[in-house]
Amino acid sequence: MRTSMHILAISGSLRAASRNTTLLRAAARLAPPGIEVTLFGGLGLLPLFNPDLEASDPAPVAALRAALLAADAVLIASPEYAHGVTGVIKNALDWMVGGECFIDMPLALLNAAPRATHAQAALRETLLTMSARVLDEASITLPLLGADMSEDDIVAHPHMGEALREALLRLRAAAEKT
Repeated sequence: MRTSMHILAISGSLRAASRNTTLLRAAARLAPPGIEVTLFGGLGLLPLFNPDLEASDPAPVAALRAALLAADAVLIASPEYAHGVTGVIKNALDWMVGGECFIDMPLALLNAAPRATHAQAALRETLLTMSARVLDEASITLPLLGADMSEDDIVAHPHMGEALREALLRLRAAAEKT
């Protein structure tokens, strides 16, 4: 049994004040003992997906792949744009589709807006196609849209803080089964 578990957190937003990134940072702070959450910060550096470049393995792509391969589980929070996933998260997944990074990877989706159901469904479908193990029991929606909550506010909020901790524990439990 592992003594420590590493969860890679990926935000589908490049905005400096992104609610999704804020949610992931709060999750990292709320991680129970034995769980380490690391936020991947390089999605904005990925070149646009081009199959002709796959063999050259651009450095930002290699960094994402290495981070995924080193992770025991993945946590993704992404906004919805025009009823779809963001270009940055789709681009990242396109780069990973030819590899084995997501095969049987325990994965949870965090949703910062209750209305963002179309993107969550599309993201879930893409990840399932890539053979990720998307865990409904660890995937949660927290109503941050319009709430103007900081990372500190989320950490201090009794319901949100507990929901994030519980999601991380469920993600760990699923990862330990693999």
